Amino acid sequence: MIVTYDLARFGIPDGQIVVGAEHQYWTWKSAGPDRLGINAVSYYQTFFDRKIELKVGYLRNQHEFAGAGEKVFGPSSKMLFQAGMSNNWAPTPALNLKYNFDDRLYNKLSIQRSLSPAGQYTHVSENPTGLNWSTRDAGILLLDEVCYKNKPTPGVPETWLRAGAGFNNSSYTDLQHPTQPTAKANSVYYVAADRQFWQSAVHGSASRGIYGGFSAMYAPPDLNRASQYYELRLYAKGLFDSRPTDQMSLVVNNTIWSHFAVDAALGKEQLAHRDSTAISGLYTAHLAPGIYTTVGLTYINHPTSITYTPQTGHALNILVSTSVFF
Repeated sequence: MIVTYDLARFGIPDGQIVVGAEHQYWTWKSAGPDRLGINAVSYYQTFFDRKIELKVGYLRNQHEFAGAGEKVFGPSSKMLFQAGMSNNWAPTPALNLKYNFDDRLYNKLSIQRSLSPAGQYTHVSENPTGLNWSTRDAGILLLDEVCYKNKPTPGVPETWLRAGAGFNNSSYTDLQHPTQPTAKANSVYYVAADRQFWQSAVHGSASRGIYGGFSAMYAPPDLNRASQYYELRLYAKGLFDSRPTDQMSLVVNNTIWSHFAVDAALGKEQLAHRDSTAISGLYTAHLAPGIYTTVGLTYINHPTSITYTPQTGHALNILVSTSVFF
């Protein structure tokens, strides 16, 4: 549950207070620890005729960078999380500052308390409520993103370009020497692009049509189990006149694992693979005002991270979810 309170009624234009809480319970304990805690506690404000946007509090930067918060498209890689980015599971104290050069080009900077360098499972286990200021060995994550995005208008298709980098001074384990105490800083880099190829309702809603895009991410293999990520996507908004607010997508992605981690597993005579490939198809139906249902199918070649057993070579996942906004 997330609640937004608009302060415009008190003469503070664009001022918003957001408070959210969530509960997660897992029947498969390996998927993640149970938690009951905050989802977000933040204040948002604009300055100088919306030239500058400020957001501060316990934030979920998952929805702020790389386009990862989009419903149907955008990078689905977890590389940003292993670099320390906060998310729905684990909001952390942060200050985000966005400078809008114009209505298309902006730069966004974030100073964020990092997730635990031991991983998200460890972070949530140590801080299930999300209220703790920090977790063990967690430092500061600096994120910066430059983005160009024009809104589609009749005859002018949408173009969305973004590039970003993150630097984390937390104490990460060196995968080349995992038994030795280290205090290495981490980093992550990404680029992404999306383009509207065809407008299905030029004189109606210009955003309706067919889109395509790609993402590429890199993180040092000596500090990250996932070192490279590539994604190609094809998606549509309002493709059918009878369903003008539905969305669908076809996404292919490939994750390349750290060669240091793979070689270490092979040295222990474990079964290991060097990459993982997934193909996903999703359809989101707008059933009623504020109600969306998504159904999807994902095939994954090598669904586990690096090591596997003969029984886990492939996976077929079915997704059904419903979101309600009111």
